[in-house]
Amino acid sequence: MANIYEGRTTNEAIEKGLKDLKVSKKQVDIKVLEEEDKRSFFSILTPRVVKVEMTIKENVQNEEVKKNEKNKKINISNETEKKAEENLKKFLDEFLKEMPSKDLKYTIKNEKNDLFVDITGEDTGYLIGYRGNVLNALQAILNNIANNDINERVRVLLNIGGYKEKREKDLEELAEKIAGTVIRKRKSITLEPMTSYERKIIHSKLQGNSKVETHSIGEEPNRKIVVSLKK
Repeated sequence: MANIYEGRTTNEAIEKGLKDLKVSKKQVDIKVLEEEDKRSFFSILTPRVVKVEMTIKENVQNEEVKKNEKNKKINISNETEKKAEENLKKFLDEFLKEMPSKDLKYTIKNEKNDLFVDITGEDTGYLIGYRGNVLNALQAILNNIANNDINERVRVLLNIGGYKEKREKDLEELAEKIAGTVIRKRKSITLEPMTSYERKIIHSKLQGNSKVETHSIGEEPNRKIVVSLKK
């Protein structure tokens, strides 16, 4: 769908459009309908109006639709919630018995239709792995187990030994450090591949920064964040 915006200059019309559509310049196709003209002495008092037509690019629209669909919350029934918890408890009771650390305990909490599993113990490093790779794999397994033999989809979020709180703090510090480097060197920086959970932390931390912006590139599981100067 095309939208038309007006301004005294081409740039002013474009800026109005970007602000209204809440997108960046690279996310839209821009067509100038009425260009800035050279003013004659007799037309100097005539108000100048420049019109531009702006259309959000199809790939941007599709990404936004997918994002909205992904973020939609569906209320699950009590029966589904109970069955999912039973599935998790049955698995975790047996799984933790086989672990080297015998003091491991877990809790399951329901919050906004998500099941939060928290595993604690003195030695949990081997369940977390390098930058959470084992934790992420185990979380995927728990999601499959929780949703076995149920019709509604339940999301399971796993935390082990307070890892996610520590990782969030580390990522926020990294975001600030990278932003400072981008501003100082005036060059974009591409970070290493991260999970969607980790990318969200970086995006959120730098969202309010007036000098830099972030966007993601690549395909899962190698999707990366690019931090660059705002245009």
